[in-house]
Amino acid sequence: MKTRLIAALASCALLAVCIAGCEGDSTNGAASEQTQSAPQLVQDDGHEYLLLKQSDLPGMTFAQVKDVPLPSTLETTGQFNFDDKKVSTIVSRVQGRIEDIRASLWDTVVRGQLIAKLYSPDFMTAEAEYLQALTTAKVSTGNNIDGSADLAASMANAARRKMLLLGMEESDIDRLKEPSPTIWMRAPISGIIVKNQAVRGTAINPGDVLYQLGTLDPIWITADLYEVDLARVHAGQELEAVTTAFPDEVFKGVIARISPNVDPTTHTLQIRCAVANPGLRLKPQMLASIKIITSAGDAPVVPREALVFDTDKYYAFVDAGNGRIERRAVLIASWSQEGFARVLSGLKSGERVVDAESLQVSALWHQAHGEGA
Repeated sequence: MKTRLIAALASCALLAVCIAGCEGDSTNGAASEQTQSAPQLVQDDGHEYLLLKQSDLPGMTFAQVKDVPLPSTLETTGQFNFDDKKVSTIVSRVQGRIEDIRASLWDTVVRGQLIAKLYSPDFMTAEAEYLQALTTAKVSTGNNIDGSADLAASMANAARRKMLLLGMEESDIDRLKEPSPTIWMRAPISGIIVKNQAVRGTAINPGDVLYQLGTLDPIWITADLYEVDLARVHAGQELEAVTTAFPDEVFKGVIARISPNVDPTTHTLQIRCAVANPGLRLKPQMLASIKIITSAGDAPVVPREALVFDTDKYYAFVDAGNGRIERRAVLIASWSQEGFARVLSGLKSGERVVDAESLQVSALWHQAHGEGA
């Protein structure tokens, strides 16, 4: 009995030693594996590289950035707006109040139409000075003593210019018979009232905007153009616009202007084109799909799978040779071929980028910077 007990205890001790040995080997193996897989970075010529061979990450493959022919039609998006040369603002030039109004927001008016009646003692003073100057000029013309007629005529002209500066029309001045503290403001152009700040009884001051008028025919359309496409577009090219409101109708125009400024964030600039607007159906701020018939060219494209979006940019991991991977910010645009994106900046044709496992490479890059996977 005692012999059997000693044998059992010996067996248990041997089993415990075996288990401890196995656990130790497992722990050491995991630590060794973790040490071997830890990513490393190197610096060279101002660039930072991740040391990573294709054999280190099973499943990692590379794709080549390649040039493809651009279509002869350049497509973009645009927005309609007023022609700034055909927009007019009615501003008060006196201190007073609004006594009456005859036009409201979105009304269509014609040039010279009565818009608002203003009251101001400044009108009465200016009219009285003008009428007095006219009377003096008539008397002086009859006497013509010591050049007084010329002086009186000059004073009358000055009084007339003063009334014009206060906002009175030539026709209103010609019909003037007696001083009045009120005048009617007229529409300076034919168009639509797009802004109305005039309210009956409201006090006004010099510089207050009362109305803003705009003309819708023709209407301008502005469209965004990528910087890399600038060489394919020039003033005088035909442009076609299609709106969601009228999907079966094509509005045509000719590119008139190209912006001299490029947005540094999106690397785009704008083009402007006047479009005929029969029936005034096109409205400001309306969106449109734009097509421009242009010359052919080439553009680099990259598989979408090779791009990783991080924070606010797309990045690609470029094969720099000798087991080194470089991370680059890439600006892209949509492309007609599914699964690919057009490269605007950051990559060149012929370069190799990580395709499959790009997300895993991105995680290793962050891990090497101590940012976690």
